[in-house]
Amino acid sequence: MSIALMTGFPGFLAKNIIKELRQQSAFSKIYVLVLPSQTDLAEKVIEEIYHDQLHTPTIEIVVGDITLSDAGIQEDFLEKLRNEVEYVWHLAAIYDLAVPREIAWKVNVHGTDMFNKVVTEFSKLKRYVYFSTAYVAGLREGKLLETELIRPDGFKNYYEETKYEAELLVEKLKVAIPVTIIRPGIVRGHSETGETIKFDGPYFFVNMISKLKKLPFIPYLGKSISCINVVPSDFITKASIYCSFSDAAIGQTIHLTDPQPYPVEEVYRAFVKEITGKLPRGRLPLSIAKSSVELYPVRKFLRVEKETLDYLTWNATFDTTNAETILSKGNITCPDFIQTIPAMIAFYNKHKNDSSFHILIK
Repeated sequence: MSIALMTGFPGFLAKNIIKELRQQSAFSKIYVLVLPSQTDLAEKVIEEIYHDQLHTPTIEIVVGDITLSDAGIQEDFLEKLRNEVEYVWHLAAIYDLAVPREIAWKVNVHGTDMFNKVVTEFSKLKRYVYFSTAYVAGLREGKLLETELIRPDGFKNYYEETKYEAELLVEKLKVAIPVTIIRPGIVRGHSETGETIKFDGPYFFVNMISKLKKLPFIPYLGKSISCINVVPSDFITKASIYCSFSDAAIGQTIHLTDPQPYPVEEVYRAFVKEITGKLPRGRLPLSIAKSSVELYPVRKFLRVEKETLDYLTWNATFDTTNAETILSKGNITCPDFIQTIPAMIAFYNKHKNDSSFHILIK
């Protein structure tokens, strides 16, 4: 059986992917590259995964840091990995929309550059799966193709910018090694259980609505004709694993986005109805909403990152030709967002008072 190496552990997606890989008995061993400061947490997450009582694959921690030469891995162990590892999953990144440029650049761009150098030395490599984001498109609008990697006129935040620069580096490797680039949409919790480990992305709107639910009514934020592309973690997990073993996905970039996304206003209305039992009324001009969350006390109270509002009026759709062609053979489709909102909100309500689920608002 094959051996894999994964970065980004003990993050939520990495954990879920490993849990699914164990169910599929795809590997005999999975190495997880873990920062020294994260080893205790990683050990706890591995214990949690082992509750499935499956015997393989085993999960082994490799202490390292993608921003360092040789990913900070000891040379003798790195040589072992070079000769054993056949599948590599690179998920490690800073995903925060409000991340400062210097930190984002160090981890997302420099870290990917350093890790690419490690991967290219693996003698038995069968697949390098790199997790990018559909939002490498930056400020570009209209229909965005999987086959495009075009530098936009600008980006909405440093997360988008640095993930674009990192994807450029991985794109160059396609001529030398078997690469599959995954571009997820905005990831939320599990479609059936609602499970997640942090309330970010679409949960910022849920935070706001929850904080304001005692008001006589909650207004729409501006007026938007844009769609929002939100995908559940279980879809990302199953789809990315299927792509990692598909020969058709070699050398491809794949949008793991919702091929039938809902308009922002329809999602917002469903959130308000599920949380408050009432529909939104009236409209708060978006300019006022944006100026309000510029004030730290306001965004801290609402638990909203100000960068979130930039996506309300961004008018773009994602082409999913590659994704649908490949995933159709595995009967993998994206669950309907609106239909799965009750599970999402039920999980949120159960954990909304637990600070460990919330992002530190700056």
